[in-house]
Amino acid sequence: MLAFHSDHLPLPLPAGHPFPAGRQALLRQAVRDTLPRVRLARAEPATDGELALAHEPAWIQAVVDGTTSPAQQREIGFPWSEAMVHRARCSVGATIQAARAALDEEGVAVNLAGGTHHAYAHKGSGYCVFNDVAVAARLMQAEHHRDRRQRAGGVPAGLRVLVIDLDVHQGNGTAAIFRDDPSVFTLSMHAARNFPMRKEASDLDVELPDGCTDEPYLNALDDALSQVVARMAIQPAGLAFYLAGADPHRDDRLGRLKLSVEGLAERDRRVFEFLRRQGTAVAVSMAGGYGRNPATTVAVQQRTVALALNAWTEARCVASVTAR
Repeated sequence: MLAFHSDHLPLPLPAGHPFPAGRQALLRQAVRDTLPRVRLARAEPATDGELALAHEPAWIQAVVDGTTSPAQQREIGFPWSEAMVHRARCSVGATIQAARAALDEEGVAVNLAGGTHHAYAHKGSGYCVFNDVAVAARLMQAEHHRDRRQRAGGVPAGLRVLVIDLDVHQGNGTAAIFRDDPSVFTLSMHAARNFPMRKEASDLDVELPDGCTDEPYLNALDDALSQVVARMAIQPAGLAFYLAGADPHRDDRLGRLKLSVEGLAERDRRVFEFLRRQGTAVAVSMAGGYGRNPATTVAVQQRTVALALNAWTEARCVASVTAR
């Protein structure tokens, strides 16, 4: 399984800034030390043309040129710098590469960061400059159309995409970008009273009360996945993006839910089993995680990577035995 990273790039932040800029490097180290079957690769930066599949050219230009206003920078939460722009490009590029690898026989691949779901077409927000999932989804749909047309001729069926966003915060930017787009189904399961205070309408929103623990959370997840099956029955997804936020954990500084480490692992197992049964390739992004103890966040995310690897290893073993 491939996992893409961009932690070799600096993210200059003021002293005391709450964003955990070093978390991705710690996660890469943990994956390298404990999961030798995961192939680590550096992310390539997304181009302006790729970003324009989901973002307005004026926003891309403002970010690249450094002409974003102080208010826009405050909404993002990062001061502008060339290093910030390059890292934002590579975060998108990592999800593009993961999605491409997942579709190209891997079945699953990972961005060790990503999940920048608060970015809209025309602006950034909430530590999100560009929306990696939106850009990657659009690009994979375009590549699918091109490749199928070249092989078969005529007009091929489009690639339908499923977004499973289990970050503790609603994926408002993603929902807005794909509003009224039947080719992309967006599911967001999040804390009802958490950021953003003004929610957008996903295709399916599941709002959870403060203090929600493992059992009601997992029951809500099962119900949501059942609704996804019913509502996508005519044309199931060929590609999924899974935002496996660690921030529903009970000790997260920015979360309002109370899941345990094991509860989050069970969440991941159910999502991966669901996608495996559906035969859906998946690109996984780590999304949020702001634990009071950074080691706990890294452990949760490392386990997500391990469970993704195990789920698709088992699938290949079953396929191999069946084919004999």
